[in-house]
Amino acid sequence: MQHHTDALRTHLAWLEQEKDRLARQIASVARTITALEKGQDIMAENTFDGFDHTQYKDEVEQKWGRDAYARSDEWWKNMDDGERSRWQAETEALGRAWTEAAAQGTDPTAAAAQGLAARHVDWLKSVPGAPTGPEQLSGYVRSLAGMYVTDPRFAANYGGAEGAAFVRDALLVYVEGGMAD
Repeated sequence: MQHHTDALRTHLAWLEQEKDRLARQIASVARTITALEKGQDIMAENTFDGFDHTQYKDEVEQKWGRDAYARSDEWWKNMDDGERSRWQAETEALGRAWTEAAAQGTDPTAAAAQGLAARHVDWLKSVPGAPTGPEQLSGYVRSLAGMYVTDPRFAANYGGAEGAAFVRDALLVYVEGGMAD
């Protein structure tokens, strides 16, 4: 029983952090909308409050190496605000598409799911530091697909555990099919 309580406390703490991060994102987007409507210049540090790409630095370095983190960090820092906004919009649209497909009960092997998997892999490859060789990329996608299910931070992007399992299954089918271009 204690194990369940500890796990729930850990999950609750993560949810509280996520709630705070989302509140900052909401406030940031609201400020940006107001500034744009008033014709004011927007400040990058305000626009992207709550979008902390550095929070997973240690984790990324441990899993994929310092070079992978350094290249993706440099890529993010060199983006202008429009590029960051477009990338975040693409990320959110991809998450919504996965969530909707899962909610509709789409078969992970279906063309629609495999199209999303191809789009997802292209999105992953767009980040410098992602492996480029077919074998390394396959392992990278497999590793991330597993994390989507086991880590609630990732599962939340796909509507929870069931959505994340659907994403994982579709990505694994895609990888096993050779990730055709």
